Amino acid sequence: MENKSHALAAGTFVLVVAALLVALAIWLTRDAGVKRVVEFSTHEAVSGLQPQARVRYRGIAVGQVQAIEFDRKVRGNVLVRMSVDEEAPISPTTFATLGYQGVTGLAFVQLDDDPANKALPPGPDGVQRLPLRPSLLSRLTDRSGDLLVQVEEVTRRVNLLLAPENQKLLANTVQQFGQAAAGMSKLATSLDGVVAQRLDPALAAVPALAAQADKTLASLQTASTEVSQVAAEFGKTARTLNERGGTLDRVGQSSDAVAASARALNATTLPRMDRAADDVSRTARQTARVASHLGDNPQALLYGSGPMPPGPGESGFTAPVAGGRP
Repeated sequence: MENKSHALAAGTFVLVVAALLVALAIWLTRDAGVKRVVEFSTHEAVSGLQPQARVRYRGIAVGQVQAIEFDRKVRGNVLVRMSVDEEAPISPTTFATLGYQGVTGLAFVQLDDDPANKALPPGPDGVQRLPLRPSLLSRLTDRSGDLLVQVEEVTRRVNLLLAPENQKLLANTVQQFGQAAAGMSKLATSLDGVVAQRLDPALAAVPALAAQADKTLASLQTASTEVSQVAAEFGKTARTLNERGGTLDRVGQSSDAVAASARALNATTLPRMDRAADDVSRTARQTARVASHLGDNPQALLYGSGPMPPGPGESGFTAPVAGGRP
């Protein structure tokens, strides 16, 4: 009887502890926030996605997957229904993708926004539907056939490149490269000799040329200093010439006086000289006429410019009488 009472007590204790553990698990996993239901229907495989899987919006957990079932309205599609927080920024431009956690293969739903996304009509139950975009793994799976074809083509070309005849050509090419390298080494040795014979004397003369260049630069600096001094003196002279009452001013005043004298000469002296020249010209003409007349009739100096009396033997000649009377 005592053993039965101990067994009953132990069984009751186990049942109470199990109930407490279940209640604790329910309390820990309860979700007191306000939820909203969204879903997506896709023809893509949802491998690794399970109920209670996380739903993340740009990496932040906002809910979990409620159910995964076949879409009764679209044959062959999978319908995934999710419960997300009411505060999650779900909009008509929100879309879903499947993400995978490390190497475990477990999937979760990743939500994001794209302004170019087109909103889908709600489902039969009025639940908002989101478009599901292919994940990176899905795209790689879709392109695996093309990738395999390209890998096969690359392998075929590599095999063709490594054919025996091509290997011989490659070996000959490598040998020719070796010969070219040896020739370049000989050429470099020859160039070293040329440099030692031709450039070393020239390099030895460089310090003397540098010293001569320094002297030339010093001479140029001295000449530049002298030119600067001459320019300064010339500037002083120019300022002295341009000062009021200076040389240029006096030259200008003298030029004004000369111009005034020229104007007075043109106004008074030259007209008088012109008139005097006219008088001299008339006098010279008259003198020339008198000289011409005297040349023709020298007696005009004695008898005047009247008609000459007839001489002996001329008609009308009258001999003079003694005593001055006829």
